Amino acid sequence: MPIPRTSRLSVRASPDELMRWNHIARSHGHATTAHWIRSLLIGAELSDHDGRHVSDELRGIRHQLSQVGNNLNQLARSANCGDAIQCGCVLDDLDMLIGQLDQMLARSRKSPSFRSAPRTCDAADMTRH
Repeated sequence: MPIPRTSRLSVRASPDELMRWNHIARSHGHATTAHWIRSLLIGAELSDHDGRHVSDELRGIRHQLSQVGNNLNQLARSANCGDAIQCGCVLDDLDMLIGQLDQMLARSRKSPSFRSAPRTCDAADMTRH
């Protein structure tokens, strides 16, 4: 027996937003946009996730990616000067960050994320350019 719903929640949307939300709702198998939005809100309520934590996580990952980017720039500079470079630790850091992003994305959507193959470096993690 359906739950009687006597209260109303209104959200203003542009015609484009409404059309996009209707399409997303149907593509996820929901009969109505209201049903899709209700399932999103119930999912957030049950998981005790209000959306604010993701931005904190993203900010932390952005900082870590910035540090990895700095390391990559240093490696590129060394490679351009003909120095032997170690890339294993940088690739490990990148792999860890990709894993964190995959976990965060998996929490935010139904379908699992498909990663490409892990990145590798030359046999001894040394490259001479």
